[in-house]
Amino acid sequence: MNKRKGFTLIELVVAMLIVGLLASIAVPSYREYVMRGNRRAAQAVMMELAARQQQYFVANRAYATADDLGFVLPPEVTDKYDFAIDLVAGPPPGFTLTFTPKGSQEGDVELSLDSDGVKTPDGKW
Repeated sequence: MNKRKGFTLIELVVAMLIVGLLASIAVPSYREYVMRGNRRAAQAVMMELAARQQQYFVANRAYATADDLGFVLPPEVTDKYDFAIDLVAGPPPGFTLTFTPKGSQEGDVELSLDSDGVKTPDGKW
């Protein structure tokens, strides 16, 4: 008898179904992992920006705009978030940093940090 070597069509279809099932589980998990990493990078930049604001306040008795600070977002955050500094005249004076997701990060939440250290949304910090 002649034995044929190779795979049958059914075996190939089953293997493709298994690969497809694994990919359908892995791809969303990977996307969420990347989104969380980008959010952490933005949060680190927000904390740095808040520290700069506090230093500026000690020196000038007022909080600064982004232009006053000479602050530019790092390249790894620029493509993923837009930012705004909202100044509060007071008394007491204050600020709110807001990072709005864009591009591939668009499905994420808007992050904010104010001069009192209040971070929103709660579950994402």
